[in-house]
Amino acid sequence: MYSSRLPVSTPQPQPIKRQHTARYYAHRVKESLTTRLSKFICTIFLALLLVVGILTFILWLSFRPHRPRFHIHQFSVPGLNQATGFENAEITFNASARNANHNIGIYYDQMDGAVYYKDQRIGLISSLLPPFYQGPKNTTIVHGSFTGASLTVSSQRWTEFMNDRAKGTVVFRLDLTSAIRFKISTWTSKRHRVHANCDVDVGQDGLILAISKDKRCPVYFT
Repeated sequence: MYSSRLPVSTPQPQPIKRQHTARYYAHRVKESLTTRLSKFICTIFLALLLVVGILTFILWLSFRPHRPRFHIHQFSVPGLNQATGFENAEITFNASARNANHNIGIYYDQMDGAVYYKDQRIGLISSLLPPFYQGPKNTTIVHGSFTGASLTVSSQRWTEFMNDRAKGTVVFRLDLTSAIRFKISTWTSKRHRVHANCDVDVGQDGLILAISKDKRCPVYFT
């Protein structure tokens, strides 16, 4: 049996809309402006950091010290073709030191020179050059002669020279060393010990071969 009652729907309560005051909207506007201002300030700050970083990098490239450049131009061993040449042995050389920096000078302490044969030192000259200052884009000639007390060549060593000469080439190594300081405007760096190692091929006539002439010498610091 069916009921004669009609279904009754219960109305759902509607949410009450909150009425915001003028103070609320003013606070929201203030928060929005503060956020925008903060973002603007951060953007400006980051942009300034980027500009400063780029300028610093450019200045670093401009004032970054480059190590001196050494080249060997002349090297001779007179009397190399004589069996008794060791009695009056002599080694002469002509090299150059180049400051390739545009805005940086270099202070040199005294420069010493040494010559090696098969990694054995056979000659030494102390105070090859006295202390000097080398301006930017400047070249200094370095020349000297190993002879007498500055050169130690025995008859046995000379025989080794002669044996290599018979094969076509005698190989020597010229070492130039000094302590240097870089000068940028009024600032001067600490001392760096610089070494230039020049391998030299000498022919049967005792003169430097074309393969070694005007060759750039490796440079390192200690």
